[in-house]
Amino acid sequence: MQKYLILIITMALLSSCSKWLDVRPQSEVAEDALFSTEDGFMEALNGLYSRCSREDLYGKELLTGFPEVLAQNFTMSALDPLQYRQTALLNYRDGNFIARKDSAWKGLYNVIANSNIILKYVDARQDILSSVTYALVKGEALAMRAYCHFDALRLFAPAYLSEPNGKGIPYVTAFSKEVPKMYSTGEALELMLKDLNEAKILLRTADPILSPGYKVGYSAALDSATERDGALFLQERRHRLNYYAVCGELARIYLYKGDHANALSNALEVINANKFPWTQQADFLHPDAQKKDRVLYKEMIFACYIPNASEGLRLLLRNGVASLYVSLQEAQNIYETGGVGAEDFRYKQWFLEQSASGGNYLRVEKYTRDPDVNLHEQMAPVMRLSEMYYIAAECTFDADPAKAWEYFNTVRLNRGIGAALSDPSKTVFMQELVKEARKEFFAEGQVFYMYKRLNLPMPGPFGSTIPAGNTVFVLPFPDDEIAFGNR
Repeated sequence: MQKYLILIITMALLSSCSKWLDVRPQSEVAEDALFSTEDGFMEALNGLYSRCSREDLYGKELLTGFPEVLAQNFTMSALDPLQYRQTALLNYRDGNFIARKDSAWKGLYNVIANSNIILKYVDARQDILSSVTYALVKGEALAMRAYCHFDALRLFAPAYLSEPNGKGIPYVTAFSKEVPKMYSTGEALELMLKDLNEAKILLRTADPILSPGYKVGYSAALDSATERDGALFLQERRHRLNYYAVCGELARIYLYKGDHANALSNALEVINANKFPWTQQADFLHPDAQKKDRVLYKEMIFACYIPNASEGLRLLLRNGVASLYVSLQEAQNIYETGGVGAEDFRYKQWFLEQSASGGNYLRVEKYTRDPDVNLHEQMAPVMRLSEMYYIAAECTFDADPAKAWEYFNTVRLNRGIGAALSDPSKTVFMQELVKEARKEFFAEGQVFYMYKRLNLPMPGPFGSTIPAGNTVFVLPFPDDEIAFGNR
């Protein structure tokens, strides 16, 4: 573990045009010097988000890479130029898979290490920080520590509902040379909840997104959005772990451990805030690429700013049959285009039919942008409004099936599916919910986690089924972690 805990600081001071999150490491600066000013704390915090935007994390791999391939969402070319085929076959001994999942582990724990360094100094030097800066820096660092631990847990530990006392992950709360302690899945979740609930209290006192006048919108549009108002450090709160993102992460984790009451409470706090409007059809379907919103930007509760990811995503998703693509039949099955999905906006906007010698296929267009002008920056959606509706629906069904279906149908209606569903059977409800989530989160890295949480068999190619179980859902620890950490 210790070899992964490498401090990556500091970033250049940023101009208003490049934004706080568009940063580059310039040099290593002694911690005392970095944390001697308020700007130093801001730079260090921005470094967490910059690290998350790299290709090994949310800039590519945890967005559209191996978790999506494991979930069987892509068709694998026989030539396998990107070398994901063995991942799709669940060969966890394949060298390419090992390199990718080990890099994700290292990247997540690197962000955790840097979060811990910030937390080491923020209380000791509170006197040099304004009350707002202190609350934001400490709240976001705590939230980031929990966020990265949760994704590590969802990849490398058994699901709570199947094995709550099973071997979990190290939960690291200090930058230290000591080998960090292992915790069971249940213990690690409790530590995440502790961090997030503390972050929620801090952010409640200071986050600009809570202001009644704070309005989300497109950064390049002449609308009434206020996300770029105020000091630079306070802008674009949805590009950070803001108050509502913390509520959303709490909802996720409470749902993961089966605490429906607290999951519902936090999901409803996001929904009822009315801060995140549904994407208008005119924006989603706009014929002008410069004005099209394929990623449903206004609905994002938290997203990673990935300004340098366009080429990597193009090679991964838009390079003909040398990329990760979807067979025409498989996509039509997923989106039910022969029935209720005939007018599904997602299918129409996220895929483009292409011809090839072996037959037509669909290219993934979800992250396609005009190279010059766009409504918004290049973003990796890691938490969106629809997920809160799905959580609310799942947590409501036992007490109020009609209300659960209402949450469910609200998302479908905003995706162009007008036919409302209703059925008293929870089995039917969960089947439909999983189907809709697969449509909604395609190429966002979330579907594998859903199958794992619910211990569901995964739909494989050509109508096959992959049985649920730890051999599929629990990825092996890195060899170095096993050897040096004595795991």
